[in-house]
Amino acid sequence: MSDLPFSLDQLRILKAIATEGSFKRAADSLYVSQPAISLQVQNLERQLEVPLFDRGGRRAQLTEAGHLLLDYGEKILALCQETCRAIDDLQSLQGGTLIIGASQTTGTYLLPRMLGMFRQRYPEVTVQLQVHSTRRTSWGVANGLVDLAIIGGEVPPELQETLTISPYAEDELVLILPAFHPMANLEKIQKEDLYKLQFIALDSQSTIRKVIDQVLGRSGIDAKRFKVEMELNSIEAIKNAVQSGLGAAFVSITAIEKELQMGVLHRAKIEGVVVKRVLSLVINPNRYLSKATEAFCRQILPLFGSVAWHGQSLALSGMVTNPKNLEVDSPH
Repeated sequence: MSDLPFSLDQLRILKAIATEGSFKRAADSLYVSQPAISLQVQNLERQLEVPLFDRGGRRAQLTEAGHLLLDYGEKILALCQETCRAIDDLQSLQGGTLIIGASQTTGTYLLPRMLGMFRQRYPEVTVQLQVHSTRRTSWGVANGLVDLAIIGGEVPPELQETLTISPYAEDELVLILPAFHPMANLEKIQKEDLYKLQFIALDSQSTIRKVIDQVLGRSGIDAKRFKVEMELNSIEAIKNAVQSGLGAAFVSITAIEKELQMGVLHRAKIEGVVVKRVLSLVINPNRYLSKATEAFCRQILPLFGSVAWHGQSLALSGMVTNPKNLEVDSPH
């Protein structure tokens, strides 16, 4: 085996095949021919002296050696991208890339406004928003694929010592009813009234569903007693279902700003209960922070979450308890 039995192009090809699930789709994604892809894989296997794919099934399946090479290959490619971005930074903010990660509702309601403001200030910077689960987003930050992230769930325990996790803002979760619901006429409803409602909820495994249940439990409300008539996989679907009179739901208050203004949904206040969760800002202190990332942290983050940026550390001077006043939306 030679000292360096693979090239960056071969690692890119391996990653493309693993992502796309076939040699043909990988070739299409890389704009090369399928024979060229196959030849590169054959050369790579010959140089490494191990098979990288099981070729028996219809989908390209990695062998154990293939998974190992892919794991290290993704880290190598990420470092290469990081190196290129560091060099690009020498040209100041006339270019470069900013990659922000977010969990579902955060990415839908909070980040677009933040990134829009950033783009107005730095139109030459390429901005990417990656919206995934909290776990996948956290790993993206850890592996250098994402510059920073704002999430509503808990960072995986195995990453908590690697990443810098800072409380960024408070997100209030509120009960919404159809505007024509009988309880919409009440100034406040009682805890026991919740058990009379039909609920529409996210999947029981979703982060925000678990957070809601936990916070309600601390307030003496047993979410297991709720009559969940329907489970949907998006906040937008839930809002539409409530608006149509199919039930009640708990959602982020900033996800319903427009609906409240239009009067198509009613926010019901519960006597003695306020449901809140903390949004977290996640960065990797061991990775290079581009000038674009620093500009975002220094100029945009404080406008939405009262964060003071000092180099690679965060000084938190307060929490956003009413994001609506800042004209922002919040999270999943």
